[in-house]
Amino acid sequence: MFEFPQIFEFKIGKVVESFVEWLTINYAGFFDSIKTGILFVLLKMQMIFEWIPWFVIIGIVFLVGWKVKGLKSGIAYTIMLFLIGVMGYWDQMIMTISIVLAAVIISLVLGIPLGIISAYKKRVDIILRPMLDAMQTMPSFVYLIPAIMLFGLGMVPAVFATTIYSLPPVIRLTTLAINSVSKEMKEASQSFGATPLQTLIKVEIPQALPTIMTGVNQTTMMAMAMVVVASMIGSKGLGYSVLIAINRTDIAMGFESGLSIVFLAIIIDRLTQSIGTKYKYD
Repeated sequence: MFEFPQIFEFKIGKVVESFVEWLTINYAGFFDSIKTGILFVLLKMQMIFEWIPWFVIIGIVFLVGWKVKGLKSGIAYTIMLFLIGVMGYWDQMIMTISIVLAAVIISLVLGIPLGIISAYKKRVDIILRPMLDAMQTMPSFVYLIPAIMLFGLGMVPAVFATTIYSLPPVIRLTTLAINSVSKEMKEASQSFGATPLQTLIKVEIPQALPTIMTGVNQTTMMAMAMVVVASMIGSKGLGYSVLIAINRTDIAMGFESGLSIVFLAIIIDRLTQSIGTKYKYD
């Protein structure tokens, strides 16, 4: 009476495993083409960042920080980036930025349209909501398993797992933003003869942009949070340095690489937040 009867047990995980295996067998060419495309973009991003001199990157961050946050913030971000280079993690930082940027771009390309559709179609919202709940509450390590099965080891499965983990915020906040636009503004637009598409582009999206930018910020920060986890499947960068430090019990290396991640996360967080606030007040 105190144990759950085995007759009712059903291994749902086996169904998911069989489905992923079926995908890898029947659509191997499709996933190989995706892997090739993502890897091409990643390598090009790294090449561009590596081509730009380090002092130019620091100067750009200083100018952007000064423009959106003020002189003190620009100086603080400059010092943080300079310290990452001083500690010897500049190249790893470039790799990390490439992976995060690729995952964020994919998340935005998929998430913003899905959020808009979800705001217009309640059935889509009903279907997406439990899926987003599962994506946000599922342990991040679980995403590595299908990523490895579909794409092998390396940076591409890291981008895949990071995208899944960071996608929900932008979908949720885009839906919330579109739904929060006042009916009066929509009706006024329609009364002037605007089509639904024109109303969306010229009225709803501009009004919803601050909240959408908050979603971009949250998506970016969740992508940063996956950096260390993604290093377990061969992703290079700051997370890989943290993983090596854990395996070696190297306190110095762990502190420096972890501090570099913190600095990079602070810079990205503050800049994206400031851009969202600027849209709000504009």
